[in-house]
Amino acid sequence: MKNSWTKDNGPKAKNFDGYAIGGLSVGEPIPQMYEMTDVCTEHMPQDKPRYLMGVGMPQDLIECIDRGIDMFDCILPTRNARHGTIFTSTGTLHLRNEPFKEDPRPLDENCDCATCKNYSRAYLRHLTVAKEILSARLCTLHNLHYYLRLISDVRLAIEQDRYSEFKKDFYSRMSS
Repeated sequence: MKNSWTKDNGPKAKNFDGYAIGGLSVGEPIPQMYEMTDVCTEHMPQDKPRYLMGVGMPQDLIECIDRGIDMFDCILPTRNARHGTIFTSTGTLHLRNEPFKEDPRPLDENCDCATCKNYSRAYLRHLTVAKEILSARLCTLHNLHYYLRLISDVRLAIEQDRYSEFKKDFYSRMSS
């Protein structure tokens, strides 16, 4: 059987509407995932959408966008929210942790989602520890809002030709 993936019959010869990379982020070390993303995107047309399946940590999105990826999907924001893991503009919160027991602040003081506008970390921690379904819903609402805002900010930075600056700022906020 002839190999359909040869130098002369690669992805450019197929002229698909878009291209996907799958099978990464299933246990290999993160640097290896980035390396394989680099290898794959080198062989993909630059004028077609590039989709990376199953990658979802905010820093992985930032790194893979830098490597030429346009689209992602992942259960991570919703699954983590159901277990009280929250993504914020300054890092990740684990609501089950004791310090949030009496914390009156919103999940993310830089967020304008309905959860952050109306509920405290203490209340959301209480719901999470009590295994109330409302916790999963409110935390999911926040995490999805965070991701949508992150990608919107990325898009704007790319349009304004300041992605490198955006990436540096992203990492500086995560370490604060």
